[in-house]
Amino acid sequence: MYSINLRLFKKLDEEDQEKAAYFLKLLIDQAKYRKTKAELMKRRREVENGEVLTHEEIWKQLNI
Repeated sequence: MYSINLRLFKKLDEEDQEKAAYFLKLLIDQAKYRKTKAELMKRRREVENGEVLTHEEIWKQLNI
């Protein structure tokens, strides 16, 4: 894995620093939400397969 030295980053002009920061933010956001996206896709497959709880089942699980 590559590591970027902050001194190297500072050698870029302001416009290139903004571009690099933009793409770094995209990569970080992508990694940050990868787990959430996987959970959503799993839930979507469950719903498509009819694996959903009824209102009564939800209340039973909550012991209410």
